[in-house]
Amino acid sequence: MPRPRVHDLDALLDVAERLVASSTEVTVRGLAAAAGVPNGTIYHAFGSLSALLARVWLRAATAFLDLQTSLVDQAASPVEAVVAAADTPAEFALLRPDGARMLLKVRGDRLFGPELPDELADALHAVDKRLVALLIRLARQLWDRGDGLAVEVITTCVVDLPTAFFRRDITDPLVRERLAAAVRAVLTVPPREKDRP
Repeated sequence: MPRPRVHDLDALLDVAERLVASSTEVTVRGLAAAAGVPNGTIYHAFGSLSALLARVWLRAATAFLDLQTSLVDQAASPVEAVVAAADTPAEFALLRPDGARMLLKVRGDRLFGPELPDELADALHAVDKRLVALLIRLARQLWDRGDGLAVEVITTCVVDLPTAFFRRDITDPLVRERLAAAVRAVLTVPPREKDRP
């Protein structure tokens, strides 16, 4: 019979998220000390530090995409849906500042590396697929196209511009206004036409 869990794993993930947001150098010893748990708790609950960090990333990315999808669903027009998707990091930062900083600052694969259990690798792949599906949805709403050229423009608006604008200050209202203006400006230039065979 396994021993009962005495440590709150969500609290441990919260501490790991905070550490990653402030420094990408997270060690088992440092995390255990910050969380007030024995080193063995991390290995027993997650198997490895990489698996724990992948769970931290997955948890934040899933919550982020849930919020982003909700904001897109509430938008009054296709253009405003793209603006809402681009602004999601700022909205997410109001709810989970450490999670928002982590997602903006650190690429997931650099955080936890390629060696993960299949279950985690599949879950991370599913999150990527959700994001791509949202980008395609936005492109179709705007231009009735879901091809790579259309999705590239949406990616500029929803991934590249927010990463650049929010790198310094994710909470500044003026930065959010500038981002919205930049997204609307990009959307005034439609994607290139597809090459015909």
